Amino acid sequence: MSESTVPQAEMQPPTDFSPEWGGSAPRGGKTVVTRALKDGARVPLFLGQTLIKSLRDLGYNSTTSALCEHVDNSIQWGATEVRVYFRQSGKQPNQKIDILVYDNGKGMAPHVLKVAMAFGGSMVYDNRAGIGRYGMGMKAAALNTAKSVDVISWQEPNAFYSMTLDVEKIGQDRNNMIELPDPQMTDELPSDVASMFTKPMDGAKKSAEAQDLFAEDSDNLHERLGKTGTIVYLPACDRLTYSTAKTLADHAIKDMGRIYRRFIDKGVKLYINNSLVEAFDPTYWLESARHTKVEGITEKKSSLVDSWTVEVPIAEDSRTTTPVRVRIFMLPVQTWAALPRQTLRNGLHVYDTHTVSYVRNSREVDIGAEPRLKINKHHTNSWMRVEIEFNADADEAFGVAANKQGARLQQFAAKAILDHDNKRFAKTVADVRKAIREQHLKVTAEKLAGQTSEAEQHATAADSLQSVVLPAPPTDTADQQAALEANLRGLAAGLRREGETEEQAFERVKASKFLTDLKHQEYAPFYDTEFKYGKLIVRVNTAHPFYREVWQPIADLAKKSIQVSDSEDGEAVGSDVADASRKALLGLELTLFSLARAQTQMMVGNAQEQQLNQMFRTLRKSWSDVLETQFIKAE
Repeated sequence: MSESTVPQAEMQPPTDFSPEWGGSAPRGGKTVVTRALKDGARVPLFLGQTLIKSLRDLGYNSTTSALCEHVDNSIQWGATEVRVYFRQSGKQPNQKIDILVYDNGKGMAPHVLKVAMAFGGSMVYDNRAGIGRYGMGMKAAALNTAKSVDVISWQEPNAFYSMTLDVEKIGQDRNNMIELPDPQMTDELPSDVASMFTKPMDGAKKSAEAQDLFAEDSDNLHERLGKTGTIVYLPACDRLTYSTAKTLADHAIKDMGRIYRRFIDKGVKLYINNSLVEAFDPTYWLESARHTKVEGITEKKSSLVDSWTVEVPIAEDSRTTTPVRVRIFMLPVQTWAALPRQTLRNGLHVYDTHTVSYVRNSREVDIGAEPRLKINKHHTNSWMRVEIEFNADADEAFGVAANKQGARLQQFAAKAILDHDNKRFAKTVADVRKAIREQHLKVTAEKLAGQTSEAEQHATAADSLQSVVLPAPPTDTADQQAALEANLRGLAAGLRREGETEEQAFERVKASKFLTDLKHQEYAPFYDTEFKYGKLIVRVNTAHPFYREVWQPIADLAKKSIQVSDSEDGEAVGSDVADASRKALLGLELTLFSLARAQTQMMVGNAQEQQLNQMFRTLRKSWSDVLETQFIKAE
C-alpha cells in the first residue's frame, strides 16, 4: 500500500457530528438541524427558523428604500392614498420608533393575506407588468427594519384581518415544517395602531396645527378607513438609517417625492408624517413638480433636447429585445444660472448628482452618475439630465434586483444604447454640453457687464504705488467735473462692450484707470495705447494672429473658470486648466498695461513727447509685424 492511500475506515465521516452555531442562533432551528443529523428526520427545503433571521441581513441602502417596498405594493394594488408614519417615543438614547404604512388599495381577503405573508407568496409572481415580481419585498423589507411585522387588511368596513411575523418567535419554533396560522379578525384596530392616524407626529416638518391628519378622532377613524385597505405596522424598529423620526421623515419626503413622481403626478396622494409629498422631477419636465413653485424662477421647465426608443436585448446574446426610451434634457441655464446659489442648491437641487435617472414601470429605481454610458465627470453635468425608461422585461439588462435598489447597467445593454442610430446618444450629449457652455458664456457676459476685468482691477489698485504719477484731469470746479463726466461718457460710448448698457459702460470706465479695448483692425499692430482723460487705454487687435492663436484660446479657457465655480463641481474635468488660463490671461493683460504705462510716463510732460510717441508707435508696429511673420511661419 502506498503512503498516499487512505484506509477505507479513515474515509468515513465522524458519527458524532453536531452543528457549531453561534450564541445568538435560533434554538428552534438548531433543534431541527440536530434532529435531522442524528435521527435522519425529513429536512425541509427551507429552514424557516434560520431563513427568517438571515433575511434580516438581506440589506437595504436605507430605511426609505426598505419602506418603498410597501409603497410599491400599495400602488400596485390600486391605492390612491398612501401614508407613512414615523412615531418616536422616549428620549435619546433610549427612544423607540414605530413605523406604519397605510394604503386605501384593494385590501386582501383572509386567504390572500395568508399567502402574502409567506416568503415567495405572491399574486403576481414573475408578472413584469407591475412594480413587484417575487413575493419577497414586503416581508424582507419589514424584517430588515424591525424584529416583527403586523399586517392588517380589510375588504369591508370594520372587518380587520391581521397576521404577524415575529423573528424571535419563529426562531424558537422546533417544528420541522413551520406553517402560518390563520389570520385573526377583529372589528377594532389595536390602540397603538389607531393612535397613529389621529395624533400629530413629533418631528414632522409642519406644526401640529398644520398637519393633515388622517382622522380627527377615533369616531371618525373607521369612516375614513373605508371599505378596503391595508396597514403594515413595524413596532420598535431596531435597524434604522437615522435615529430620529424627523430625520427619517425628511429623507423619506426627499426621496419618495422623486421615486414616485410619475404616480404623484397622476393623482396618487402620498403623505409622510401627515405632510403631503410633492413630486420632485430631477429632469424638471413635470409641470406639477415642486420645482415650479420655487420663488424667483421665471422659466419653470427644462428643454427636451432629444427623445428616442432603442431596442435592448433582454439578456446577453438574446435575440429577444424590449423597447427602452431615452430622453435627454437641458436645464434653463440662461435664466437659472443667474439665480442665487442657495436657490440652485437647496431649492432646485441643480447640483445634486442627478445626471441619469432610471425609471422602471414608472417608478424610479436609481439615479446618479453613469460612467457606463460614458458620461464623464464634467461641470456641465449639473445642467443636463438623462432619463432612461424601461419595463420589467429589461430587468436583467439593467441589473435590477428583487429589492429594486439600483440599476447596474449591463455592458451589452449599454452598448445597445450607445451604438443606436450611429451613436446618437454620444452626439446628443456633446451637443447639449456645447449648448450649456454657450449659455454659460452669455450668462458670464451678462454678469461681467459693467464690471472691470481682473487685470484692470489689479493695475488700477497698483497704480498708486508707481514711482511716476500720471496726470489726472482737473476736477476743482463744477464745470470741470461736468466736462470730465461728459468726456468720459463719450469715451465709454466707444468702449462699450457687448451686453452692456450705456450707463454700465460709463460706470466701468469711470471706475478704472486702465481699460482694455478689443478691436478688429487689419494691418494694425497687435496692441496700441492711448492716454485720455486720465485713463490708460490698451487696444488689442483681434485680427492679429497672436490674438487668434494665443490670446483668444486662453481667454476662452479663462471664462470656463467662472463657469466651473458656478457649477459647484470643484473636481470638474478641466477646472485646474481653466484656473491656470485665467492667471495666464491676467499676466498677458498686465504685461500690456505695464508696457503702455511705461511708454506713457516717458512721454507725458517730456519736451520730445511727439517724437517719443512716434517712436513707440513705430516700435509697436515693427514688433507686431515680426511677431505676425513668426506665427505665419509656425503655421
